[in-house]
Amino acid sequence: MHTNSNTFLRFFIELSYFGKGYHGWQRQPNAVSIQQTLEEALSTLMRNKIELMGAGRTDAGVHAKQLFAHFDFEDAIDCPELKRRLNAFLPEDIAIQQIFEVGVEAHARFDAIARSYEYWLVQDKSPFYKDSAHFIREPLDFEAMNKAAIYLLEHRDFECFSKSNTDVKTYLCNIENAVWRIGDEKAVFHITADRFLRNMVRAIVGTLLEIGLKRKPVEWMQHVLQSKDRSEAGVSVPAKGLYLTQVVYPDSIHI
Repeated sequence: MHTNSNTFLRFFIELSYFGKGYHGWQRQPNAVSIQQTLEEALSTLMRNKIELMGAGRTDAGVHAKQLFAHFDFEDAIDCPELKRRLNAFLPEDIAIQQIFEVGVEAHARFDAIARSYEYWLVQDKSPFYKDSAHFIREPLDFEAMNKAAIYLLEHRDFECFSKSNTDVKTYLCNIENAVWRIGDEKAVFHITADRFLRNMVRAIVGTLLEIGLKRKPVEWMQHVLQSKDRSEAGVSVPAKGLYLTQVVYPDSIHI
């Protein structure tokens, strides 16, 4: 990335994707990622090497309804035209919603002030959700799961839900919303925080399912949180049910 603010313009790109065919957002040496696919498409269309900085890293198989990334370019861009060309060039499971210029200091990752995820769960076998939701046949006590989820709002340290051997400086996150909502076809877990640890949402859902399946009492969630030990929590649920749904920025990032 350039550092001299006189030599480049910065652009945000909003995208969505169905993650089944990708090894997550971040570029990998031996696997196809969203970042690589999008960087290669942009570099081809713009005839320049384009590097993206994403708002976060979704794991392999996870989907995104909304993700932002930024890139730098030396000249002005016809953003609607680039969006149109990109969407024609990219595979069907990646879509661009908008491209817009921002201030040169704006940062897709560090300026994000909130992120929201959903986890989709179905209890009736459905061919339409086989790649997009987690199927659990056994009855679930969603009332108990929602009571347990309240404990998440009372804590800040989520080391117990962090992927082992992860290089993070802090396990502190501020969760402002965590609730299951039951629809006609699926149950959806909604969670919003200022930041998330790797694998955190899938580990939280797996822990809540232990309570929903009556294997553990509601109060067990408090024990897990206080333990700061990943081995005390439930197993991580499959990636296919997880969606990054919103990334929020302050108004100041717009020019």
